[in-house]
Amino acid sequence: MKRYSETRRKHPLDEISGGDILRAIEAEAELLSEVRSKADYIIDSSLLTSTQLKEQIANMFLDKPSDRLNISCMSFGFKYGVPGEADLVFDVRCLPNPFYVPELKHKTGLDKEVRDYVMASESSVELERRIRDMVDFMLPQYLQVGKSRLVIAFGCTGGKHRSITFAERTAEYYKESGYSVMTVHRDKGKK
Repeated sequence: MKRYSETRRKHPLDEISGGDILRAIEAEAELLSEVRSKADYIIDSSLLTSTQLKEQIANMFLDKPSDRLNISCMSFGFKYGVPGEADLVFDVRCLPNPFYVPELKHKTGLDKEVRDYVMASESSVELERRIRDMVDFMLPQYLQVGKSRLVIAFGCTGGKHRSITFAERTAEYYKESGYSVMTVHRDKGKK
């Protein structure tokens, strides 16, 4: 009852119960009684916040805390705009740009030669270390507050070389750490 009064949402059975929230909840319980009798687990969520409920469900079904968080490592080009869905945005335009190397210009960070070129710089290695240290610190905090999806975005000028290199290397690192990770290269195919 408290949840419906706080959110000011109508109960799905509001019309059947004539607007009486208690009757609607009782009707819902009756409708779900057969399902409840077959359930393996029953959680009384009456006094739980949505975050507490999520935590209880995660504890019941997930083997390790890292299963609760899906990480998406994204590359993008600043000239096409910063992705709105990004939680963390890192600018890697300060690093050596393979675009100006004729044999690398038409390749991407998915190619070993480009990754090797980008990571040959001491600045690239140090930036990668610092980003990992910060994200490593933040991941347990995100898990603690119940975040289930984290988008880590890396941007360079066009989104083809440095940003892809960092997104791929970061995805590989967190996969090896046991997280569920995917990569998205938003601007890889743009001219």
